[in-house]
Amino acid sequence: MANDASAVFDTLSPAVSKGSPADPFTPPADSSLWRKNFLLGAATASYQIEGAVNEDGRLPSIWDTFSAIPGKVLAGDTGAVACDHYHRWEADVEMLASLGLEGYRLSIAWPRVMDAAGAPNRKGIDFYKRLLNRLKEKGITTFVTLYHWDLPQHLEDRGGWLNRDTAYRFADYADLMSCELAGTVDAWATLNEPWCSAYLGYGNGHHAPGLANDRFATQAMHHLLLAHGLAVPVLRTNDPASQKGIVANIGRGTPNSDSAADQRAAHLFEVQHNAWILDPLLKGSYPQDLFELWPGTEPLVLDGDMETISAPLDFLGINYYFRTNVASDGAHGFRDVPLEGVERTQMGWEVYPDGLRDLLIGFKETYHNLPPIYITENGMASDDEVTDGRVDDTQRISFLKRHLAAVDQAIKAGVDIRGYFLWSLMDNFEWAFGYERRFGVVHVDYSTQKRTIKRSAELVEKFLQERKAKA
Repeated sequence: MANDASAVFDTLSPAVSKGSPADPFTPPADSSLWRKNFLLGAATASYQIEGAVNEDGRLPSIWDTFSAIPGKVLAGDTGAVACDHYHRWEADVEMLASLGLEGYRLSIAWPRVMDAAGAPNRKGIDFYKRLLNRLKEKGITTFVTLYHWDLPQHLEDRGGWLNRDTAYRFADYADLMSCELAGTVDAWATLNEPWCSAYLGYGNGHHAPGLANDRFATQAMHHLLLAHGLAVPVLRTNDPASQKGIVANIGRGTPNSDSAADQRAAHLFEVQHNAWILDPLLKGSYPQDLFELWPGTEPLVLDGDMETISAPLDFLGINYYFRTNVASDGAHGFRDVPLEGVERTQMGWEVYPDGLRDLLIGFKETYHNLPPIYITENGMASDDEVTDGRVDDTQRISFLKRHLAAVDQAIKAGVDIRGYFLWSLMDNFEWAFGYERRFGVVHVDYSTQKRTIKRSAELVEKFLQERKAKA
């Protein structure tokens, strides 16, 4: 196999770029993706799709508060309505099933299922029971994330993830949900992308709650990981048949030159984006290089915390989107040096599938206890429009195929990867970017809530039909 995942399907590039009806998606015959036990699904998150923020006892979240602040979210958008999934979930499940997708990764809105005193909110819990039971009826494997960034505002008012008590409140939440939903969940993920919660939320203020202090970021991260560690044994006790894991976003950093300073900068970039999360989970310690970047920001760690955080995992979820080219900042860190002439998405992110392959193989070499991996998010934003009832998202088709090729290469290099979830099932609220950036394989008209299947989804469906026929 070629070393460059981008080049694996070069013969198809002209068809992709011209929007040819030829199928530019189906993997080669020797691809690991043809394995019938390789799960292929799609993912969403509660605040990004549900809407109904004031219905049936749901409490405010930090994203309700943050998005209401002028200037925090593009165009002043909020998740108040989003994709109206709370009311349209039945049709959305039918759509998911009609595409033949085998797995669905969703998240629970913590503010929807508990009141401020920690008591169950039965209407909110029943919503997820109905949803998960219907997914199981359809034969769809369910991956449920407990925390995808929508912290109840009343907990943020008490310090949020800067307050150690929030980790214990998360364990209570995990206890409630795993008791209520036991038997309907195939895999539990405690947290989604703690890097984003800690750094974007508390380090640079780009996300809710909008605080900006490096010391806050490292302490928030510790409490997030502690929350994960406290929740895992609770999940094991209450729902022993399910898998338990966590989802981390990872970043590939490449040096701008061969200089020792730039090489070191790339290393520090990956320490900050990857080892900051994976080292405590898989080694039981924080990487000391992190505090070279941020001197004096070591979090307060109590006796036993790292043992709690590093309890064995059944799986590790990996989210990957792009790489960053970096150079030394002349001091102790790195700075971005955007490359010219490279393919980019609507987000401005470089399309670089080899980064996914290289990171996965590197993790296998670094972490000898690396658990089985699911790619829990991978996808791209494009400015998709419906034309004559169709959405021909040719760049996304090419993106997905090349990244799946990178996954296949990692599998053939010995990495235990068991599935892949498209981000996202449908266009949705893209956090600080509002509704402008479209990541879905299903187009959503936000004025009418009409769903339109994009060409990428049609091709994934076709591949899954072919794989099923060969099984």
